Amino acid sequence: MTTQSLDRPTLPSPVAQAFSTERDLRPDQKAEVLVQALPWLERFAGGRVVIKYGGHAMVDEELQRAFAEDVLFLHRVGMKPVVVHGGGPQISQMLDRLGMSSEFRSGLRVTTPEVMDVVRMVLTGQVQRRLVGLLNARVAHAVGISGEDGGLFRARRLGTGASGDEVDVGLVGDVVTVNPQAVEDLLSGDRIPVISTVAPDIDDPEHVLNVNADTAAAALAVALGARKLVILTDVEGLYQRWPDRSSLLRRVSVSQLERLLPDLRSGMAPKMAACLRAVRGGVPQAHVIDGRHAHSMLVEIFTEEDMGTMVLPDGAA
Repeated sequence: MTTQSLDRPTLPSPVAQAFSTERDLRPDQKAEVLVQALPWLERFAGGRVVIKYGGHAMVDEELQRAFAEDVLFLHRVGMKPVVVHGGGPQISQMLDRLGMSSEFRSGLRVTTPEVMDVVRMVLTGQVQRRLVGLLNARVAHAVGISGEDGGLFRARRLGTGASGDEVDVGLVGDVVTVNPQAVEDLLSGDRIPVISTVAPDIDDPEHVLNVNADTAAAALAVALGARKLVILTDVEGLYQRWPDRSSLLRRVSVSQLERLLPDLRSGMAPKMAACLRAVRGGVPQAHVIDGRHAHSMLVEIFTEEDMGTMVLPDGAA
């Protein structure tokens, strides 16, 4: 499966557009939005939703604000959103500004101790601060933490690349243990946790590892018993036979995804692998959603419209 197109989709219905644009609605259209959203509001009230924030939504200012509005909406209607973020583009930009090389092997950034210093600085001091600031613009709900805080994540260095070959990429790891108590404490205090994905090396705690945000979000969703995992991407969803647009999969079972996963390329492989990991671990639903369209997350959660690809247990897809 080849890299998928980045063309932005159009929203499928007036009800969906109501969540996604600033527009005047007739009274009957406003009523339709509320009536359609109510069952979902009741269904997910009090539920934890882990959201992986990434892609174009992280670098476009309009989409940054729209994402913050979505998270605040979830919080205000009684859901418990938890945001996990990476920051690949911002890390690359900072390395360039500092005159440091950015080497990749088998699709993974080679992370030397010097690069790791930049990773930590950008994730917790730039990307996280920006999102927390947007979320706290009116009422201070959001709190930023990292995988280092409260023993949230522990990771182990990767020994293989994306293609399965042995490769040394330095201080890069995968989450192996999760202690969600710090996140639970924030949720109990009616806070919105915003988590950057660096974690101590379980085999060498003096070192901190750069962790893929997709896999970290999946591991945290399992540990929290989340109702949903939502991953924002820069594509419309998972295509079974790209570039055949008619092959877009709106729903896919765990077994079906297991068969497709070895052929996935580019950025979709870790995202779909994270969805698979989450659903295998007991999360009822995992979604890959096109984050290039403002408020697509609300459309997916609170309407009958499909805005991405949903991964479900066998027998439920």
